[in-house]
Amino acid sequence: MLELQNISFGVETAQGAKEIIRNLSLSFDDNRLTVITGPNGGGKSTIARLIAGIEKPDQGHILFNGEDITEMSVTDRARKGISYALQQPVKFKGLRVMDLLSIAAGRNITLDSACSYLSEVGLCAKDYINREVNSSLSGGELKRIEIATVIARKTPLSVFDEPEAGIDLWSFQNLIHVFERMRKNSKGTIIIISHQERILNIADEIVVIADGSVQRRGSREEILPALIGTDSAVNACSTLSE
Repeated sequence: MLELQNISFGVETAQGAKEIIRNLSLSFDDNRLTVITGPNGGGKSTIARLIAGIEKPDQGHILFNGEDITEMSVTDRARKGISYALQQPVKFKGLRVMDLLSIAAGRNITLDSACSYLSEVGLCAKDYINREVNSSLSGGELKRIEIATVIARKTPLSVFDEPEAGIDLWSFQNLIHVFERMRKNSKGTIIIISHQERILNIADEIVVIADGSVQRRGSREEILPALIGTDSAVNACSTLSE
């Protein structure tokens, strides 16, 4: 289980201190897919970065399986079993897709294993295993390769920050299938930051964040109908087809 206890976080701006997260408490049960949604600037992506360890809270504690990880680095949290997929995947000049998957898996994987991970995200292994993870790949390709690395890691907690960002409609449709398979086959916890109705539609639980705090949370059946047709979570139910 992941627990955020009374978390606050702010930044310094030219206009002075700005509070982004204020006294937020959230818990995420094991073996569940939770989607965090809400208006832009409400603090959703900050929550993802706090979980991953990219940012540290000004106050409060983060517990993972009962252990306080508040002061742990990104690397130490990864070793504990937390995977984090960025909005914009990192490019690695000179590093092949096969190498990246092996690093993620923590071992030199076989061609069959690489094929399995890549096929999970709709990519043909023979077309990608020897390609460099660089700007020659499209945004959708990079996103799917990044997700394949998360699958290869097989961690108990996976966090995806707006996975739909910068990808085309075809890739997005396949992305939904990837998350559905992960939800079905994985025993881990999945947290997705997203505005997209089709991602909200596969959630076990939806958390609405605005002004740095939890506005609502509950099952998909409880929360999604209230979001559709209202402006309480700006853009929360937009789709790429619009």
